[in-house]
Amino acid sequence: MRKGFEWYVAGRYLRARSQEKLVSIIAILSFLGIMLGVATLIIVTAVMNGFHKELLGQILGINGHLRVYHSQQQPLYYQPVVDRLKEHLNVTLAHPIIEKQGMVTSAHGAAAVIVHGIASAHLQKREMITSKVKWGTSIFNDDQHILIGKRLAEKLGVLPGGKLTLMIPQGTATPFGMAPRAKTFKVGGVFEMGMVDYDNAYVFMPLEVAQVFFRLPEGTCTNVEIFTDNLSKASDRVPGLMAKLPPELGILDWQKANTGYFEAIKVERNVMFIILTLIIVVAVFNVISSLIMLVKDKSQEIAIFKTIGAARTSILKIFLLIGGSIGLAGTILGGILGCIFAANIESIRKGLEKITHTNLFQAEIYFLSKLPAELNIYEVMSIMLMAMVLTLLAAFYPAWRASRLDPVDTLRQI
Repeated sequence: MRKGFEWYVAGRYLRARSQEKLVSIIAILSFLGIMLGVATLIIVTAVMNGFHKELLGQILGINGHLRVYHSQQQPLYYQPVVDRLKEHLNVTLAHPIIEKQGMVTSAHGAAAVIVHGIASAHLQKREMITSKVKWGTSIFNDDQHILIGKRLAEKLGVLPGGKLTLMIPQGTATPFGMAPRAKTFKVGGVFEMGMVDYDNAYVFMPLEVAQVFFRLPEGTCTNVEIFTDNLSKASDRVPGLMAKLPPELGILDWQKANTGYFEAIKVERNVMFIILTLIIVVAVFNVISSLIMLVKDKSQEIAIFKTIGAARTSILKIFLLIGGSIGLAGTILGGILGCIFAANIESIRKGLEKITHTNLFQAEIYFLSKLPAELNIYEVMSIMLMAMVLTLLAAFYPAWRASRLDPVDTLRQI
């Protein structure tokens, strides 16, 4: 047989004639199924990666890699603890914080909040917070200034310079009984982290003011936050750090503190990957059915090819080329479509919301204020490779069946 015989025949079979429309339709559906399956899988994987990256960045922007706490929930005298922690070579920053719950009120409403007492000098080292200040300043100008999230500011109708009243359940004795403790503060700055839990409920105030307001002894805090030189190895630093601390103190790493967030993303990602892979599998079965029908339709031609000297491997190659061509075209176009969609997913979301007049991504449900996506070239290539391998495996049986046709029996039926 002449050189390029298999490629020529495979190309001719892919160009359907009028009597082969059904085979052509099934092949087109197979191509579309593979393309959409690959694109969807890439998009979902990118979105899950984006969620993980954004949540990790936001959580560690607000909180440290490790947190020291008192096992009996007692106030923690922080200076000796900070001094001991700084002796550890892997600790880049250790500072006290006060974290308590409360409620803020204004003329426009009320909201439950989490109060973070932190020294102004330490707050300025937290670039993730200071860089997200939209209005006002992150510097505590005086004891009355606080920093709040944008969603909280919008809910309470306040801007920098406006006033809020902070209340906590620990009461103050009055002639009429116990009354909640309250103090009025001035909003010094408004930040927007992009994560609803923070923008909606976090309040930062000077550490010394928080000590007085929550009636903690001077020089104490509720936790000491630690930043290490390597985030991924933060949990490995715990035993060495614990050796420097009194036995009544404990250390919580960021992974254990936020297990719920990251486990939920991991489970959802795995489930979605399995479900969406089924789209590719269904398309692969279409490849099998279209090739089986093509083999049956072309059985007489296959018999003639064998009669004039075509080897079994040539027939096998013809149908593998047909299935591989469908898979390759669907995989490449699906990869391109998926990458383009993932790279512009936030703009596409906003466009769809304007057209449909609906909220497709509610920040209160998904934690983040925008739809994130992070493309990983290795994952994209893995998805495309998986689609190609599945298609070639699917094409093998019909191709093997075609190569095993007996030309004598087939031509006898003409």
